[in-house]
Amino acid sequence: MNAHMRYFSALAGFILLAGSSLQGSPNQIRAELTEEGFPIPSPQTELTFPRAHGSHPAYKIEWWYLTGQMDTAEGRAFGYQATFFRTAAPLEGTRGDRYFGDRQFYMAHMALTDISDGRFYHEERLNRDGWDASASVEGMDVRNGNWHLVMLNPDTEEMELHFTLQDNVRVHLNLEPTKPLIRFGEDGVSRKGPHPAATSYYLSFTNLKTRGTVHLNGTEFTVEGRSWMDHEIASRQLSTGLEGWDWTAIQLEDGREIKAYILRREDGSADAYSRIMWIDADARVQSFGPSAFRWERTRWWRSPQSGTRYPIEVTIHTTDPDSGNPLALKLKPLLDAQEISGDVGGIPYWEGACLVINGETGEPLGRAYLELAGYAESLGDRLR
Repeated sequence: MNAHMRYFSALAGFILLAGSSLQGSPNQIRAELTEEGFPIPSPQTELTFPRAHGSHPAYKIEWWYLTGQMDTAEGRAFGYQATFFRTAAPLEGTRGDRYFGDRQFYMAHMALTDISDGRFYHEERLNRDGWDASASVEGMDVRNGNWHLVMLNPDTEEMELHFTLQDNVRVHLNLEPTKPLIRFGEDGVSRKGPHPAATSYYLSFTNLKTRGTVHLNGTEFTVEGRSWMDHEIASRQLSTGLEGWDWTAIQLEDGREIKAYILRREDGSADAYSRIMWIDADARVQSFGPSAFRWERTRWWRSPQSGTRYPIEVTIHTTDPDSGNPLALKLKPLLDAQEISGDVGGIPYWEGACLVINGETGEPLGRAYLELAGYAESLGDRLR
């Protein structure tokens, strides 16, 4: 909701397309399988790498989600989002043919924010399994058309990302982890609600050294920066009663990262499974529930395309676990108009590059991406 979580990333339109909703009460689902027959991520399960970086087609939903911000040597700034989704069709009634399958479907969202020039480019795709879209089960190698994410070296876990947008954008990036891979969840699974199937395997590279090129309107820019990557595997993400979510991935200048999200209930309250997670310089994780932070929405923006109103500027009030001091993390969008229109997924959402500053002193603290889902319409019915 890549949040997109990602994101939890993204996203309700995809979840609806996948038919990932489960009907009935938790006691109708066995411990190992959903009522549709898909496996549920289980605590204490060992994951084998580099295999686990690849696709897990037995599970219902999966995504590889990246965001980052880069600059040229001259100071021109860009942000990007790249999300590859996979969803499994119902187990019964699938067949496929010589060239295409109807068992796995692939959706992808790509976006480039030209921060310096104040322009936003994005595109969405949907393809079924076949020559135009696939994900390897042996390791990270996922594609949708000419959009491609591949792990070049399983020992260093170095990756390569390539995507185009319309006729005037081409992005090619090399991504190198500077911290070990993180597996969120105290028992090896990330839990998003009380429903027994509301779990996932949640893997993250929170700090990726990023280098490459951005070709924009006939000009090539050499860029460097940092990215964040989530890989999430599940057969159902959330429990019922949710309207949507606010999610962020923050990279602080002091070498730490923060993942934080509010799961918004239909009555407006924060769900008990909302979290803020601090990742220190040595990749150790501290996770806290909703009582440990307050998500304040400080500025709203209305999309001229969808008419949706989003809280694009927020302040997260929390406590720094290292110092014990209160901290106000203010996220300021670097461009207001960073809405993914939902042309394919069906529901728009906002996903944008932000600057992070100290809300009390104004001191720059780092960079972030912010995702806002469920503001165009409640996602409650779609998540059941």
